[in-house]
Formats: sequence, C-alpha cells, structure tokens
Amino acid sequence: MPKLVDHSERKSHIAEATWRVILKEGMKGATVRKIAQEAGVSLGALRHYFTTQHELLAFAMKLVSDRANARIRDVMALGLPPKELVTRVLMELLPLDENSMAEMEVWFAFVFHHKYAGEDYGGLNDGIYPGIVNLLGHLKKEGLLREELDMDIEAERLYALLDGLALHALLEPKRLDRERILRVLHSHMDSICRE
Repeated sequence: MPKLVDHSERKSHIAEATWRVILKEGMKGATVRKIAQEAGVSLGALRHYFTTQHELLAFAMKLVSDRANARIRDVMALGLPPKELVTRVLMELLPLDENSMAEMEVWFAFVFHHKYAGEDYGGLNDGIYPGIVNLLGHLKKEGLLREELDMDIEAERLYALLDGLALHALLEPKRLDRERILRVLHSHMDSICRE
C-alpha cells in the first residue's frame, strides 16, 4: 500500500525549514537548494509543492500570519473580560517566547528584504493595523476607553508600540525581555482605559 502523505503538513514542514534558513543565512541565503536541504527533501519534491521561490517564500510568510491568527482565535474563544481579551490578543502579536521570536525575526527579514530590494511581496499584509482599530473599537463600545482619546491617533500609537517592542526585542533581547515587554504593554493599556 502506498504511503499517504499529508500535503498540508509537508508544505508547513518546508515553510518551517525556510524560516530556519532565513534565520541562519538571511533572505539572500534562502535559496531553494538550501531550503530543500534543510527540509530534508529533494529539489524535485520541493518543486512539486512550490513551483517558484517566490511562491515558497510567500507561503512561508503566510504561515507566520496564519499561526498568529490561530493563536488569536484561541484567545478570542476564552470569553475573557474586554480589557483582558484585548491585552491577550496584543500579546499574541509580540515576540514573547522562542517560537514567536523566530516568527517575528523571519517576518521582519522578509518584509525589509523585499521593501529595500524594491520588490513586491505579493501584497502580504500583517493585518495588524486593522486589527488594532477593531480592538480599540471593541474597548470603546464596552465603555472602557478614556473619552478624550483620539481613536485614529491611538490606533497609530498602539501599532507603533507593538512594532517598536517587537523590533527592540529582536535587537536587544536581554534588555527587552518578556517581563519588560509585558510591563510596557500593561502600562499602555492602563493609560488608555478608564479606571
């Protein structure tokens, strides 16, 4: 009987190998040959799943986004009070453990490489800004935000805070560790919410 292959699992395995190559060698080192070697598959097998390097990289980056979204859906299903819910969702967008740190590092490498190379990366968007707008809208609807807040400005501030924390955690992980990131996030949430 032929061996059954879970194609979705195989594609995810190859995408994770892509992340490891990017983490070790950067985007320029993420060749199809190195990725196939890291994944333990032949070039032919890799090309069976991804016909171009662009397709492979786009899938690998979408997997980062998909996994973050899955974690957010899990948090949303917990039935937490609104402020705690929003804080926990925001935590899923920050590099607070080894896995999310690797995902964040790969995401930044991918985005910066394509941005500064002047290449289009398929319109892959992290979706964070619209998500922040929705989260703030939820807090406002629940009557938890301070009335004087400018929602547009606050969305930009919160977006910048998340990106800044993520980037500095990557650059200075000893200074900006998990506990410090969480203190900054909780402090910010306290500053925008009513007592």
